[in-house]
Amino acid sequence: MIPIKVAGPAPSEPRSPATTALQYLQPGALNLAALPPLSLYIHFPWCVRKCPYCDFNSHEAKGELPEKDYLDAVRLDLEQSLPMIWGRKIHTVFIGGGTPSLMSAAGLDRLLSDVRTLLPLEIGAEITMEANPGTFEQERFRSYRDSGVNRLSIGIQSFNGAHLKALGRIHDETEALRAVEIARSTFENFNLDLMFALPSQTLEEARRDLQTALSFAPPHLSLYHLTMEPNTVFAKYPPALPDDDLSADMQDMILEATAAAGYQHYEVSAYARAGHRAKHNLNYWQFGDYLGIGAGAHSKISFPHRVLRQARYKQPGSFIEAAKRGNPVQEEHEIARGEMGFEFMLNALRLTEGFDPNLFGERTGMNISAITKALNEAEAKGLLHRDHKLIKPTELGQRFLNDLQEMFL
Repeated sequence: MIPIKVAGPAPSEPRSPATTALQYLQPGALNLAALPPLSLYIHFPWCVRKCPYCDFNSHEAKGELPEKDYLDAVRLDLEQSLPMIWGRKIHTVFIGGGTPSLMSAAGLDRLLSDVRTLLPLEIGAEITMEANPGTFEQERFRSYRDSGVNRLSIGIQSFNGAHLKALGRIHDETEALRAVEIARSTFENFNLDLMFALPSQTLEEARRDLQTALSFAPPHLSLYHLTMEPNTVFAKYPPALPDDDLSADMQDMILEATAAAGYQHYEVSAYARAGHRAKHNLNYWQFGDYLGIGAGAHSKISFPHRVLRQARYKQPGSFIEAAKRGNPVQEEHEIARGEMGFEFMLNALRLTEGFDPNLFGERTGMNISAITKALNEAEAKGLLHRDHKLIKPTELGQRFLNDLQEMFL
């Protein structure tokens, strides 16, 4: 999930979601002709061990997890959020973490049952669940599938034992291979997460990782460059990483190998076989809406005249208590009109095939002329291709995506 900074202090007395919804339905600075597709993100905050590169809201599981209390709170969160999204259909569901595959089969079944009871799901909605190879049990994953999960996303990161150790992963290469075998035999649709530019990784080792992943013919691949995120162990104690030239060689190798294997590179880090693009993530990148429930989850919800961002309490205990009190939202703010162009382009420029300029108006409620100056500058620098039907980053723009995105600030 793309991290979004949410500003603004927590209100001393949180308003009810119904009161919030009424406020945001009032006339405002924007004019959306129609509301965008709506996705549901559910956060499961626990993991076996925190990885040194991870900056997600995850907490090491100590002792028995309070699964029932947490799922009770998630249901309350969902019930309390209904006024914000009344009458809207859910297009995709994503259960992320943490490590959601620590959840019991009965817990996952109860969670999806609650979702179906409270929300109208689109027929055949994509329901994705993240899983860690160190938590794979074939029977449990069959139960997950029978409960309604139809897409699995597996955090492999590497098939190299030394690199897995350096990344602090709880699984080894044998468990990684076994996890993919179980996923392939249980789910028709699955994604493999791999990282490259790992500590002391060579080009040949990166190639071997990718070839191993490709040998399983996964419908979808996510290939991430390892980055040193603030407030992580790696940020405090940085390992020796490949230099920029070697990282660029790895990226070139990935582009060539995935294309040769029949994968479409449709987003910065995403590669898919035809018909298997990640619908949930595409909704983020196309500036769609998402309701995020669970500890630390973020939401972006559009109304006819404004767009709202929210964040839940991060600590599982605080989230549970706040949900019981009637509102687990810790922070919320309206996206200012002046920020809307940047917010849209931050996401849409990740799409390698670009987007129709009309989408800007549909999702922001503003005319594309609001960002004409930045578009002209980006085009002049060779970072952007643009005509009346398409705006897309050039190859140079993809290489220097951060610089391109910042031009719209």
